[in-house]
Amino acid sequence: MLSAAEILAQDGPVARLIDGFHARADQQSMATAVEAALAAGEPLLCEAGTGTGKTFAYLVPALQSGQRVVISTGTKHLQDQLFQKDLPLIRKALGQPIEVALLKGRGNYLCRYRFQQTLESGNGPRARLQALNEWARRTTDGDLSEFAELADNDALRASVTSTTDNCLGQDCPEFEQCFVLKARRRAVQSEVVVVNHHLLLADMTLRETGFAELLPAVDAIIFDEAHQLPALAAEFFSEGLNSRQLLGLARDCRQAQATEASDTRDLLTLAADLEFAVQHLRLAFGNRDLRAPWDDWARRDSVEAALDELDQALADLDQALALVAERGRLLTFARRRCALQIQRLHAFRADTSEHWVRWVEAQGQQLQLHRTPIDVSGAFQSRLQAYGCTSIYTSATLTVAGDFSHFAGQLGLQEASQQTWAGPFDYAQQALLYLPPGLPNPMEAGYTQKLVAAMRPVLEAGGGSAFLLFTSHRALQEAARALHEAIDYPLLVQGEAPRTELLRRFREHGNAVLLGTSSFWEGVDVRGEALTCVVIDKLPFPPPDDPVYAARAARMKEQGIEPFMNYALPQAILSLKQGIGRLIRDINDYGVLVLCDPRIRSKGYGKRVLKSLPPLPQTADIADVQRFFQDRREQAGNRDDALLTRQ
Repeated sequence: MLSAAEILAQDGPVARLIDGFHARADQQSMATAVEAALAAGEPLLCEAGTGTGKTFAYLVPALQSGQRVVISTGTKHLQDQLFQKDLPLIRKALGQPIEVALLKGRGNYLCRYRFQQTLESGNGPRARLQALNEWARRTTDGDLSEFAELADNDALRASVTSTTDNCLGQDCPEFEQCFVLKARRRAVQSEVVVVNHHLLLADMTLRETGFAELLPAVDAIIFDEAHQLPALAAEFFSEGLNSRQLLGLARDCRQAQATEASDTRDLLTLAADLEFAVQHLRLAFGNRDLRAPWDDWARRDSVEAALDELDQALADLDQALALVAERGRLLTFARRRCALQIQRLHAFRADTSEHWVRWVEAQGQQLQLHRTPIDVSGAFQSRLQAYGCTSIYTSATLTVAGDFSHFAGQLGLQEASQQTWAGPFDYAQQALLYLPPGLPNPMEAGYTQKLVAAMRPVLEAGGGSAFLLFTSHRALQEAARALHEAIDYPLLVQGEAPRTELLRRFREHGNAVLLGTSSFWEGVDVRGEALTCVVIDKLPFPPPDDPVYAARAARMKEQGIEPFMNYALPQAILSLKQGIGRLIRDINDYGVLVLCDPRIRSKGYGKRVLKSLPPLPQTADIADVQRFFQDRREQAGNRDDALLTRQ
């Protein structure tokens, strides 16, 4: 049997399937490392620079291993790409009949029962329900990504999918035809299962409770885009309650009353009482959005009164449901959900543990009360050990100045083997780092206006074709207002259209300027001359008043650890590396990276930031930027002339 490196060689089976394939030494080396880790059953951390080809580097040894492997990706989009494009190619190259499966969270699959209930109720947009009904008759797997008319944030989605709270399980009349159940059965029968981090972390949480599990027993888990795991683990290992679940309970109680207890009106009144209590609790925190420690609000009379009202509304609803729960499935499950919400509310109000931080988040009409573990490493390791398998972590951004300590410490992976691969790009020739002079401290008033003024000659030199990435929506909007009058290039601003639509327009224009925040810092791939400049407004430090960061910083100080250098700075560097990774995506790409934050030069930690970046030539002279773009345009013109001559 060929080794993983041989399969990825210039004369290997993968090369025979891909036109223009070029073997990459880093890719082969990484594949060898993954192959060895799987064979030895030992954990491995892999940082592989953009362009290494890390997907094939872990897919080939995974499929060759003969083990049952779960591959967990950062997003559903990457999940679909793996399953629909990359896995079929590697399976074909290996010539082995390996069973593979795609498994998503239940919110991605049509729930036949809830959809039928929605149809019969007549609630919802009639035309789209009819179109969805026609699609439901044709689909074989019920994956709603196939139904383009239903966006992820569409309100109708909640009515036609299930959650762990409202799923009827084996009591559902559509149980044997359930799309979620079918997907899980396929996963159990497969050797390789592709999931996303959200689903895997949900499975970890369910396994700990002993209530259920979503994934089959496995020999290995490969985490792609592993840099996302610490933040997601904190989210999934959190406890608390939110207004969406409470209002969903009220809505489903109404439906249960209509279909299973139509002779009593109490449930309608009590569901309305619950809705009012949720609204009153939201209003107790004011009209503005917020993200704040619970201690800032816990002792306010209006908040305590609203929590008491919510507690009473849930208790009254639970008492009424107890009298009718045996009359139907919906009523039975509504009572279970009501009891769960009561339990969560009481646990939140009573918690005083030093290992958790309580905080409140309000956005629009939505409200969430969180209990988040200050340190997730122990929880992650205990949940991971329940699988009894090895684990491999790969991303382009896991190290700070070549050191894995920050990432490894967050997940308790200090004993894992560690390897890095720089990738194939020649940054000395392909890119330039511009540190614009004369900008004030980012905390000073007027910083964004001065930043925009400093960027105008950069945009003119590059002919647009730029991403301007911001650490806050406020700065983005301020820059957008200034740029509308300052440049002649097409201006695309996050929030004016869905991300996929903005990226489509950006590629089509070829000279556009796109302004984005965190969602554009990673997972965006624009190759060629449509993107030749990435501007980052300032170092993406965690907000010092963020309740989770503040609690972690306080804990570190108690332990004698300086939180800025040992947490905030490494976190900012990893986020910065993700943003920088948007610039060079191909060996033929070129571009200028602009880091506007003057603290990179004025603060001692700036050297650590620069040491963590790719080896880019640096300048503080705009003339070098202009010369860089002019040279690249001349080189492109010479290539075009040579091509015409040959033709």
